[in-house]
Amino acid sequence: MGKSASGKDAIYRRMISEGVGGLKGIVPYTTRPKRIKETDGKEYFFVSEEKMREMEEAGRIIERRAYNVVGGVWYYFTADDGQIDLGEGSYLIIGTLEAYLKFRDYFGQDKVVPLYVEVEDGERLSRALRREMKQQVPAYEEMCRRFLADSADFSEEKLLAAGIVRRFSNTGTLEECYSGISSAVLSEL
Repeated sequence: MGKSASGKDAIYRRMISEGVGGLKGIVPYTTRPKRIKETDGKEYFFVSEEKMREMEEAGRIIERRAYNVVGGVWYYFTADDGQIDLGEGSYLIIGTLEAYLKFRDYFGQDKVVPLYVEVEDGERLSRALRREMKQQVPAYEEMCRRFLADSADFSEEKLLAAGIVRRFSNTGTLEECYSGISSAVLSEL
């Protein structure tokens, strides 16, 4: 987990592709529109709000977050859809601090290990801007809203209250951060 543009997606993709510790990926769900180069079922399952509500009524949602964005509400969630079987292996997922707490409560504190990636805010803002500029229709207002919301969502107080004390800095090279996270994961398995 980490604030937007912290590099967690790149780290996640590499860990899964290299098979670090035999970790399996979990594909979360969202109601937001796909970004350029995203594929349904790869980064997210892109679903309608109606489909999300059906899954919720069936008791299949482990955790869900709602974001008031410019133009509406976007939901992100993880479903109990058969992707996770702790008897069959270990998993890696990208999420928020709120999602971590829900996973921890759902599966048990001894089964969920938080990995927090942090980046200096100026660098993070530069990364977010470069990423947004590549979009067919850049949403700069949403980028700014998300940047500010992350400051509140990942405040020091909230991180400490959740027990997040081990952090991985991604301000140097991605390789340094990746190496630290990979070592931490292997020590937990």
